[in-house]
Amino acid sequence: MKSTLKNILASILEWQVRRLRNRNNFKIIGVVGSIGKTSTKLAIAKVLESEKRVRYQEGNYNDIISVPLIFFGHTMPSIWNVFSWIKIIFQNEIQIYSDFLFDFVIVELGTDAPNQINQFRKYLYLDIAVVTAVALEHMEFFDSLKDVSEEEWSVNYFSEIIFANKDLCSVVPENIDHKKVFFYGKDFGSIFKIENISKIKEGFSFDILKTDKKIMDLSVSVISEVQLYSIVAAVIVAKTINISDQKIKEGVKKIAGFAGRMQKLKGIKNSLIIDDTYNASPSAVKMAIDTLKSYPTLQRVAILGMMNELGDISKEEHRKIGQYCDPKSLDLIVTIGQDANTFLASAAIENGCNVYKAKNSIDAGEFLKDKIKEKAVILAKGSQNGVFAEEALKPLLANPADISKLVRQDAVWMKKKQS
Repeated sequence: MKSTLKNILASILEWQVRRLRNRNNFKIIGVVGSIGKTSTKLAIAKVLESEKRVRYQEGNYNDIISVPLIFFGHTMPSIWNVFSWIKIIFQNEIQIYSDFLFDFVIVELGTDAPNQINQFRKYLYLDIAVVTAVALEHMEFFDSLKDVSEEEWSVNYFSEIIFANKDLCSVVPENIDHKKVFFYGKDFGSIFKIENISKIKEGFSFDILKTDKKIMDLSVSVISEVQLYSIVAAVIVAKTINISDQKIKEGVKKIAGFAGRMQKLKGIKNSLIIDDTYNASPSAVKMAIDTLKSYPTLQRVAILGMMNELGDISKEEHRKIGQYCDPKSLDLIVTIGQDANTFLASAAIENGCNVYKAKNSIDAGEFLKDKIKEKAVILAKGSQNGVFAEEALKPLLANPADISKLVRQDAVWMKKKQS
């Protein structure tokens, strides 16, 4: 019943989006990828807003029923709230026949099973697409990394131009239209190259080159080198639509860590918290650990939650993360969730790491409260359902008011966590 209702609503909303675009002259930018979609979408939005009228959604509306709502500026009601859906459909009709006040709509397109990205093809044609990464994800439904790649790159069939992260897209299908694909990254073969990266007091400075010619130098206030990818994607998109360098730099200054995505928070005892709790996959966890290792401090603590939806490879991938943990650079590891406690923890212990297996995220936070040393650096990373590593951070925050900055704090999510 729920699936049928969702498909009916999706068909109506898709029809309305097609009509909205037919009557107006705005462009659509779409972001796909195994990791980094929301951060990249928001980075692009912040930079484009410096000069253009941009519509986007702060969270992660990325499926067949939520993406159309972005075009009309709606929030997602319960699937069963018939009155709200009738109201949305009626309001959409009014917007279709009114002046559309935006130059760009930026969306992220998500998938957790084969052929889901291709569903957006029914009503979207992207003027610009960004592929952020191809990595192990939702492996309950994909047989291999090649299958994940085929899924993410299916955006090729309904995009005018594609910018793709060369460093994080190790597998690329053979049948893509290479004439419209432009790679960015640090690796050889990137058209847009990230070079001369230097750690500065509040972040990083770096250059962006296009075919070996410098097109921009930037200094950004971020805590991880991985975050440079989102910024570079935003700069490339902005230059493609002829936003001036001055406006691009103004927009870049507005980019910071977002809730649950490499967000910097002040912790107890003058500690630094790296809040990366939104979600977790093997490659993303390794990058987060690398960020933690890069901080010179007397105590580094990693809160590592279970990585969900890995299917048959879950045991192997959790053990790999445990083996990646180095006792020389990680002083304490706290695991949350069944596979993290069973496989990640055991591999980390075998590696010589000090590990505490928490009963849940609340237990993790309570355990750490008395273990944190002066000026420690604390990383929190994990999947959402059954893990919710953000809850472990609440006792560790220097300012309790910063709880509002954590991900999934609304009434719906809190009720789900308590059930």
